[in-house]
Amino acid sequence: MEIENGASDKAVEGWLCALTAFEVARRLLDGDDVQSASVSLKVERAIEKIRCSEHGIERVHVACGDAAELFPYYLPSGHPDLLAPAVICISNEEESAEMLLGRLLPVLVRRGISVLVIGHDDVSCQRRGQTNFMLSCCLDYLAAQPNVDSSRIGVYGDGLSAVLATDFALCDRRVSAAVCDGGLWHWARTMAAVGWIAKTADLVDEEALSTRRLRSVRKLNCPALVLAGGRSAVNEAEAVKLQVDCEMAHIDLELAIPRTALTPVGEVENFVISDECIFRWLEHKLRRSTAPSLFAPEEPVRL
Repeated sequence: MEIENGASDKAVEGWLCALTAFEVARRLLDGDDVQSASVSLKVERAIEKIRCSEHGIERVHVACGDAAELFPYYLPSGHPDLLAPAVICISNEEESAEMLLGRLLPVLVRRGISVLVIGHDDVSCQRRGQTNFMLSCCLDYLAAQPNVDSSRIGVYGDGLSAVLATDFALCDRRVSAAVCDGGLWHWARTMAAVGWIAKTADLVDEEALSTRRLRSVRKLNCPALVLAGGRSAVNEAEAVKLQVDCEMAHIDLELAIPRTALTPVGEVENFVISDECIFRWLEHKLRRSTAPSLFAPEEPVRL
């Protein structure tokens, strides 16, 4: 089943199934286990095999002026004659771009969305403003692609990269949809610091908190999906409160809570269902039409 000698769909399907199996194995292994490094290497090799197929994965160069340069992975939508939406995907703080791409490929193939996949460390080590500039350069890259609709580009931040996605959506008004933290991470850290310094951690004015959270999230110029609980950077209770406040204020923010299972190595998220629902949401929000939401606004979605 050599992809180099045939590039058959059956061979690619086999590698996609293998990528999902590798991700399951990686999550069940101890992070310090030598087997984890072995699984990561197998994922990289599988991606290389698929890159040699007709599915068009490229390692591209994104210049960011004199500041820096990035080498993300680019997967076009597969419809060269049609303008399609696109998404900038940023891995979580514990994963490389290759690991995120390996996890998402089974969801992305034949979905009709172009993606640019970046590692968290590639953009998070810069100053906050510099991070947003680099992500704007990535959006410029996507907008210049002949099969990408520049008016339908979203961003997805996994783990702590959800914070980067929020900052970027606030900074660049061209972002059309964001899977992010809704500003909750910075807000929670700020309030914790103020409470510790003022020794008033137990004296919380919930009404004032809600008002300030809403004031922050109103600055988002696009629909947002906030992931809470599990490996997310967002506290579930705070996210539920924010979603209720946003619904009352007619702000397009939805909440998703990934399903998790207890294992000997701790909580493990059902990433297959989560990723499918995330990209179904992005696909829906990046459509030209304004069809009703896929997710019921009155309650959080259990992925």
